Amino acid sequence: MGYNLRLLISCPDKKGLIAAISSFVAMHDGNILSADQYVSERESGGTFFMRLEIEGEGFGLERGEFGGAFAPLARKHGMDWRVSYTDTPKRMAILVSRHDHCLMDLLWRWDSGELEAEIPLVISNHPDLAARVEAYGIPFHHLPVGPETKAEQESEVLDLLAKYGVDLIVLARYMQILSPKFVGAYPDKIINIHHSFLPAFAGADPYRRAHERGVKTIGATAHYVTEELDAGPIIHQDVAHVTHRDTVEDLVLLGREVERRVLARAVRWHLQDRILVDNGRTVVFE
Repeated sequence: MGYNLRLLISCPDKKGLIAAISSFVAMHDGNILSADQYVSERESGGTFFMRLEIEGEGFGLERGEFGGAFAPLARKHGMDWRVSYTDTPKRMAILVSRHDHCLMDLLWRWDSGELEAEIPLVISNHPDLAARVEAYGIPFHHLPVGPETKAEQESEVLDLLAKYGVDLIVLARYMQILSPKFVGAYPDKIINIHHSFLPAFAGADPYRRAHERGVKTIGATAHYVTEELDAGPIIHQDVAHVTHRDTVEDLVLLGREVERRVLARAVRWHLQDRILVDNGRTVVFE
């Protein structure tokens, strides 16, 4: 089975970076299939971001050789970098409560081949969706949680994620606030969907609050999870227009369509190594 390499790089901007990286690839008989770059604007000098996809066939470095070969160039330019391989899909766990729309959309897209991932398990604090998940051949783990058992339940969740070698956690309307310990174990690897256009209406019940405020646009936000609630780096957002005639129930139904679309795109971009995080913001090479 053939494969390609995906290389993500960030470092202080300077002249000659693209030439140096391209020369490294060419020196090892590599063929660059795609290249995207961006330089952030800062008073003290910009940060350079780059995503390369390199053809695996004919490339002169084996998997175990790439890191050692690239390290001198990375040190010279102060690069943060990571490489992945397209024939090794990320292992994605989905956490969900009772709302099923984002979960079922992700499972449908995964089953149809739209999402390049393995899904070794789904975890929920409610049993309601077990049969629908298991219909896809995916193990479903019901781990109930209450105020007195939250720490114990989180520990069980972390144990399961480690057992299954999970690379990415998707909160598909998982209605629990994660502890700093949990978030710290998976930095920039937990994606949440929030049912508002953040930073507006952060927290609980945003559709009701949006209706009370009389907004004409509602939205959804996919973001990485940090210790601060609904304040992590934003990956993707979208909106839908509403009118004075729409009830709270209308907003919920319309919003669920937006939530599904926004979350699916954010997950796909993460799985394809298209996202770099920079000081609370994201660079997304769509």
